[in-house]
Amino acid sequence: MKEIIIINGTGGSGKDTFVEMVSKYAKVFNFSSIDKVKEIATYIGWDGGKTEKDRKFLSDLKRLTTEYNDMAFKSIASAVEHFENSEYEIMFIHIREPEEITRAKNAFNTKTLLVKRVGLDNITSNYSDANVENYEYDYHIHNDTLDQLDKDALEFVNTLKNAENKIR
Repeated sequence: MKEIIIINGTGGSGKDTFVEMVSKYAKVFNFSSIDKVKEIATYIGWDGGKTEKDRKFLSDLKRLTTEYNDMAFKSIASAVEHFENSEYEIMFIHIREPEEITRAKNAFNTKTLLVKRVGLDNITSNYSDANVENYEYDYHIHNDTLDQLDKDALEFVNTLKNAENKIR
């Protein structure tokens, strides 16, 4: 099985926790489209914070680097190539912006997944976070409890494996 899943959800929804739980049931490669942006941000003084100001800064910086040289998409393409030539079974790519999700989905033949957490408000202070809900996702995970999230992770892996078997 080799599956690429674009994962999204507002900050604090449990995306990384879900990926960790999936990794108990499959070999997972986890990648974020903003990793290189964070490297640049750190170099110019960002301290790793997650305040509204920090989130807007990272969103704006990603947009600038995308307009300048398409850095985020190029880093995704490189990560996908690494994944395709590895032992990993599932690759999760974290992308927030709907147009970037569509672009990656078309380029790499992916599925999309939205993780939602009960009682968590959407972040709207920046373009990237404000548009998380503005996409038609293939899969939805509702992060209610850790036990349920773990069951959902196993069911998700089984769904991917069953879909692969039906294709053959």
